[in-house]
Amino acid sequence: MPSQTDKPTEPLLIKRYASRRLYNTETSDYVTLDEIARMIREGREVRIVDLRSGDDLTRQYLLQIIAEHESRGENVLPLEVLTDLVRSYTAQAQSVVPQFLAASFEMLRNGQSRMLEQLTALQHPMASMPGFAEMQRQQQAFLRAMMAGWTGPALGAGDPSPSGTRAQPDAPLSAEAEDIRRQLAELQARISRL
Repeated sequence: MPSQTDKPTEPLLIKRYASRRLYNTETSDYVTLDEIARMIREGREVRIVDLRSGDDLTRQYLLQIIAEHESRGENVLPLEVLTDLVRSYTAQAQSVVPQFLAASFEMLRNGQSRMLEQLTALQHPMASMPGFAEMQRQQQAFLRAMMAGWTGPALGAGDPSPSGTRAQPDAPLSAEAEDIRRQLAELQARISRL
């Protein structure tokens, strides 16, 4: 896997033909939206352009990728966030929201390794509670799974998947995410009872 310093400086150019097929100019073959999503998760920047007009279609296709993931039950965006995004399409909010979202994701990317280190080193007052070490391990696995898509597989040293093996695309990843969601809900219930 390429590291952050090995990334190409130019985005991967994908051309959309009149037939709506997407052509990877780097590998000289056709690609699907799922393959483009995988490349993006691996840290690759992409640019999708219409072959005939030269129009940049990247935003349209990225939104389509997000919509497909959300429709398959791979919900990352809470309903409240989606509602707020719809509300933000006003003249006043349009000037602030994009910068806020960009800054938020940048802060998350920059702070992820620091956050994982702090979770590991943190001597929490509940550290003597039975099951605390397991809860901390699950939190770290949850954070790794949530942040893997923003930086690709490089989360410091090692694989982003909690088991140390790469997750297979599609079904196992959503099953793993569902398991993490279930564990998080159980942990929140335990903490609220304390």
